[in-house]
Amino acid sequence: MLASLLVAQLLAAPYRGQSFYRSAFYAPSLVAASVSIALVWRAMFIDGGPVAQVLGFLGLPNQGWIGNPDMSIPLFVLLAVWAFGGPMVIFLAGLKQIPQDLYEAADVDGAGGLRKWWHITLPMLSPTIFFNSLLEIIGSFMVFGSAFIISNGTGGPANSTLFYTLYLYQRAFTDLRLGYASAMAWAFFVVIGILTFIYFRLSRGWVFYAGDSR
Repeated sequence: MLASLLVAQLLAAPYRGQSFYRSAFYAPSLVAASVSIALVWRAMFIDGGPVAQVLGFLGLPNQGWIGNPDMSIPLFVLLAVWAFGGPMVIFLAGLKQIPQDLYEAADVDGAGGLRKWWHITLPMLSPTIFFNSLLEIIGSFMVFGSAFIISNGTGGPANSTLFYTLYLYQRAFTDLRLGYASAMAWAFFVVIGILTFIYFRLSRGWVFYAGDSR
């Protein structure tokens, strides 16, 4: 979320080649969920892979990430950050909707760039932040394809990548415990529904819409 917001802020300003850079930053999100990217990611971060070789050349610890339980989750975080194109585009649309007269009034009052970003951009962008964060929270519960490919469907090493969806898949299609997997799916649905309801309730304190008297 932070990466997509910062890059959207940079891409919102007019400059030469704007369309090219926007397309370049958005492109990874088109293929991030594909099997091919998961295979490439696995090959890059495996023991002795390109990433380990570069780290070794720089004199940094070069142990592989795939076989290290402490580094497996950061690996998926990097994959998510690399594919921030979807939220970035939504943030771009939200930035374009902010009235420019607010910034002009702040300039008259002598506000600097940081104060304008904190007191104008973020509050006016709060509905977009809420929408993006809600989608990302739900999406974080649904990690499956990349975890299945990178761990070869085992959830390893040491079950560090055994996400709920992967565990559900194992129970349903490996152990053929379809009733148990169905119950897990319903529990999954209920938990996401409850979290979404709570998040909507909490958003009343920090999400501000146009015309809101607050």
